[in-house]
Amino acid sequence: MVKEPMRILIVGGGYVGLYTALRLQRQLKPELGRGDVEIVVVSPDPYMTYQPFLPEAAAGSISPRHVVVPLRRVLDRCKVVIGEATAINHAKRVATLDTLATEEGTGSEQLAYDELVLAPGSISRTLPVPGLADHGIGFKTVEEAIGLRNHVIEQMDIASSTRDPAIRDAALTFVFVGGGYAGVEALGELEDMARYTARYYHNVTPEDMKWILVEASDRILPEVGEEMGRYTVTELRRRNIDVRLHTRLESCADRVAVLSDGARFPTRTVVWTAGVKPHPVLAATDLPLNERGRLKCTAELSVEGVAHAWGAGDAAAVPDVTAEPGKETAPNAQHAVRQARTLGDNIARSLRGQPLQTYAHKYAGSVASLGLHKGVAHVYGRKLKGYPAWFMHRVYHLSRVPTFNRKARVLAEWILSGLFKREIVSLGSLEHPRAEFELAAGGKPPQDPKGSS
Repeated sequence: MVKEPMRILIVGGGYVGLYTALRLQRQLKPELGRGDVEIVVVSPDPYMTYQPFLPEAAAGSISPRHVVVPLRRVLDRCKVVIGEATAINHAKRVATLDTLATEEGTGSEQLAYDELVLAPGSISRTLPVPGLADHGIGFKTVEEAIGLRNHVIEQMDIASSTRDPAIRDAALTFVFVGGGYAGVEALGELEDMARYTARYYHNVTPEDMKWILVEASDRILPEVGEEMGRYTVTELRRRNIDVRLHTRLESCADRVAVLSDGARFPTRTVVWTAGVKPHPVLAATDLPLNERGRLKCTAELSVEGVAHAWGAGDAAAVPDVTAEPGKETAPNAQHAVRQARTLGDNIARSLRGQPLQTYAHKYAGSVASLGLHKGVAHVYGRKLKGYPAWFMHRVYHLSRVPTFNRKARVLAEWILSGLFKREIVSLGSLEHPRAEFELAAGGKPPQDPKGSS
């Protein structure tokens, strides 16, 4: 009788999922070679997105295909399943999966496992703001980043081709909600890109555009510290970006952004980056969650009080042993990558009956880009701004993006972008690849529900 291999199921193909699988491939190489262990990675996408590069991809500094890492190429000893876990019964050690085949009528798949790594990450946290679901644009995936780039350039095309002042004003007004990394970096890079692009329009200037950042708290970029946060506000306002603190988006219905301070802005662009929340699959498990809906984990990255279950990253509440008791590690890439390495090691140690390691990493600081040659940084107590911070941002993230292949491609693109002019082309038709054929066949072209074209 052939013995079934022990199956390690990794739910999620983001930072934690990819790096944990990479670590396990290395640590369990003998077992994988003998067929004693099988690693299955379930991910909704066949790639891992390196999210810190999304703003530069949106600005055209990096090609979209170079900010993603193909899972099947780097996880050559793992089985990659494109789909999503919709429920997990850990008592029975069974996960319910919806794959691409499920949409073809095959039904959900039941997958048994021996060890579970739950790392589905997070999703955008939205609020019941009128009109947000109809007109809002997210900034969490590479598709959203490229779609937003196309959208911004298309709005400039609309403004350039109309004499109607109301249409023109709405097209050239861009509202970003959320003053964290995603919102500030996306705004900074896209405003920089649009400012450059305007030189190729005969009737659109940078002064015609309104860029508005809405933040509910009293500061932006809290990760870089209060002083650098104030500098960022000053720098953005110097670029005529309207930064509104202590302000919320009340409504964006009928393409009018209504703010809590009473301001109203007709706009065709509302970018929502106001935080994230744990992936909904966590609520469909029998594993312990904290009050924020995150997985309760120990400092060894095992699920609290549960055997054979592990967690890390955005979805996990991991104690920060370098801080005062009760503190948890921040849900960011800096911790996720390091947690994944410890997690992979601990799973291998657990299988071999060895003692587990405690995850400990003192927060090193943060860097943020505000556009080409502009940035802020607060790293190991040192504060940088302007070109030095921007350079540090690029060096740090180039060192962290997975695989030598991606590092080389990104570096090559940066070098080429320094030698040649920016690309200012919008490829919005990529979002509707069959539109031309459908029109030729007698159909009607699709309508963009967000009104971007």
